[in-house]
Amino acid sequence: MNWYIWGVIILLPLIIPLAIFIQKRVNSQKTLKREGPSLFTAIFVGVFLSIALLCASFHVGDAGFIGGGAEILEVALVAIFNTLCAFTMNMDYAFVTESAQCIEGALHSLYVIYAALMFVLAPLLTFSVVLSFFKNISAYFKYIKHFNWDVYVFSELNEKSLSIAKSAKNKKIVFVFADVYNDDDEKTSELIQRARELDGICFKKDVLDINLNIHNKDKNITFFLIGEDESENVEQTLILSSTYENRPNTKIYTFSIDIESELLLSTMGNENLKMYRVNEIRSRINRMLYLDGKKLFDNAKELENGKKLISAVIIGMGRFGTEMTKTLAWFCQMEGYEIEITCIDANPDIETVFSAKYPELVDKKFSGDNVPFGESKYKIDFISCNVEGSDFVSAIKKLKNTTYVLVALGNDRDNINCAVYLRQLTQQMGIEPQIQAFVFDTKKKNALKDIKIYSGIPYDIEFIGDIESTYSDDVIINSELEKIALGRHLKWGEEGDFWKYEYNYRSSIASAMHKKLKSDLGVPGTDKLPEERTEEELMLIRVLEHKRWNAYMRSEGYCFGEIRNNLAKLHPCLVPFNDLSLKEQLKDDD
Repeated sequence: MNWYIWGVIILLPLIIPLAIFIQKRVNSQKTLKREGPSLFTAIFVGVFLSIALLCASFHVGDAGFIGGGAEILEVALVAIFNTLCAFTMNMDYAFVTESAQCIEGALHSLYVIYAALMFVLAPLLTFSVVLSFFKNISAYFKYIKHFNWDVYVFSELNEKSLSIAKSAKNKKIVFVFADVYNDDDEKTSELIQRARELDGICFKKDVLDINLNIHNKDKNITFFLIGEDESENVEQTLILSSTYENRPNTKIYTFSIDIESELLLSTMGNENLKMYRVNEIRSRINRMLYLDGKKLFDNAKELENGKKLISAVIIGMGRFGTEMTKTLAWFCQMEGYEIEITCIDANPDIETVFSAKYPELVDKKFSGDNVPFGESKYKIDFISCNVEGSDFVSAIKKLKNTTYVLVALGNDRDNINCAVYLRQLTQQMGIEPQIQAFVFDTKKKNALKDIKIYSGIPYDIEFIGDIESTYSDDVIINSELEKIALGRHLKWGEEGDFWKYEYNYRSSIASAMHKKLKSDLGVPGTDKLPEERTEEELMLIRVLEHKRWNAYMRSEGYCFGEIRNNLAKLHPCLVPFNDLSLKEQLKDDD
């Protein structure tokens, strides 16, 4: 028998699973998806097969081995039996030393040492499996111990889920984190430690495999499907909605911005199970403008015609930049103000792409001095250039009236670098626009607060949108903006339709944001009840609201149509205020 060949065969079960694991992990880092077996599983399978082949090799090397079918079966069964004995510390190592006597030279020592290593690893792996089992039992016991508490269940342990849990840690809520693996990397270990500090319960199981029904039906169970893979979030939503549809006091928050999730969630939910979709991009921008949108108007530039100009520059037309452009178009519809938006992106087709989705939002008939009374007015321009090129510098220096800049290039590093460079350029131009840049890492955001140059002069850059301020109990669950928007929706619709249909939710949110803005800016009549307003105040508010509504609907992709068709996004009221019927003009007085 060739012992060298058997040596290679014995090593393969250990090498191949490890190679597959490494390859899968490389792919998962690119796709942000967990793929393939864990490292523990790969090692466990490899060691089991390696010991089995090692034991089989000694029987095959026996001089009495003939190789018939029955004898091969016997060797296989004996090898498996010896392997099981090795995993349960019930195998006599003398079997190895005696069987290896037929191997000569240095190869004998290698076999014996390798066998000793496998026989040490095997019981350690068994102990790990047993320990893991008891960990799950311990997790269930801890869950049952909090029988009379509300429960927050997170589909993954990540920065977002920890941020929400941290914001609610002083409430009587137990936190459950699913799909938690004790990987060897430092980041995972840190996340697990932070979850333990919140007294969180960590399950290795997927959120779909954890039995959470063993809980007080009078207490809330709230699911947060918050993984990086939005498709997986939606798939989990479909299964959980079926599993928990009859359990009262159950909520599911699905984190997804795709149209697929919007359509699917509108078909699910009932009086027991409440369904919510969290559009993280829209939520970040809406909250920022709801809290601090007045700054845009405070920094507006005085014009010769007596009005004030808000000249906004959006750097990066990805999802954040696109959403901000759309939102500013309707948010800045205010009496006495004009709004110009310049969008800068490296994509040469950015204007074409934007115009295809929101055709009337960029229609030139709503830009300039000839816009009729009672019609929304805005100017949106597009510039294609790379932020690191000379064309970008030239483009910025032409925008001498800039009052606001948003940097949304997709990652913290680029956003920070670009924001600092923009402050340098605007200083050279002699202007000081408000500059905001998205920084998602909370530690970076806090470290960058009030940054100054060496001589003590502040950069005066606001870094926004970090995880800790975006993913919190007050923002996701108990949003003040959502409560006000729901109150406005209830004036004409049912609560269920507010949560179920995005059209209702988004339009009510926009209305609530603009209502607060009008109050912050002291628009006449906004501090009075409708019956207390003068006719002039009523007319001002009616016209202003219609202008805002027109811009908002166009930002949603709607166009004018003689007959309303929501599937085609056509609406007959997308006309100047004076072209509306009297009924339509008066309908928003409340």
